[in-house]
Amino acid sequence: MRTRLANRSARLLLAAAAATALAATTTACGPEDNGAEAPAASASTSTDTSDDASDGKESGTGGAGSGAEDSGSEAGAGADKGGDKGAGEGGVGQSCGTNDLDLTLTPKSQAGGYYQVTAKAKSGITCYLDVNTPSVSFGSKPEGVASPVGQGGEDPIKLTGSAVAYTGISPKTTGGDAGVEFENVIVSVTDEDPHPAELALPEPAVVEKPIVTNWSTNPGETVPVIV
Repeated sequence: MRTRLANRSARLLLAAAAATALAATTTACGPEDNGAEAPAASASTSTDTSDDASDGKESGTGGAGSGAEDSGSEAGAGADKGGDKGAGEGGVGQSCGTNDLDLTLTPKSQAGGYYQVTAKAKSGITCYLDVNTPSVSFGSKPEGVASPVGQGGEDPIKLTGSAVAYTGISPKTTGGDAGVEFENVIVSVTDEDPHPAELALPEPAVVEKPIVTNWSTNPGETVPVIV
């Protein structure tokens, strides 16, 4: 009988000890120790990151919008500049300046001797000779300025590619040996042209009361004579 009671008592003690151990384990692994709060902390971090990402997105969107507006403004300004392009800036109808042309001088024997000047637009240039008569002068003094004789003449003459125009210059229209000798002649499309061309004569010429014809695409119309 005592043996049964002893065995029972031992079992009860073992059960009590197991219950105590289980309670201790449950207490040690409570919510605070087993990471129960981790999801809340994780959610908070996620929220902050989302806010940061949202701020960054808004900032990036603002920057893109600003860049687009600036780009649009610049494009509009460029279009306006392009729209202002016209005559004299490479557009159709541009008047020829002397520096737009290649000028060549050739001596001719007709009419007592004269110089034929050929004008051709430089490569890539299209322009118009709006003024009928070129400005021609031997030296800088008034007596060296060639007078127009009104021969030939087309207004305007388009120069581009292989198209050419001609003018004729007679250095002396008086008899005798009087006059001043020159080695060059100054030619420009207008009196006000800032870039006149100075063409060398094949040999010195005696100049007195020189004359010049109008521009023409027909070289036969540019033989200078006094009518």
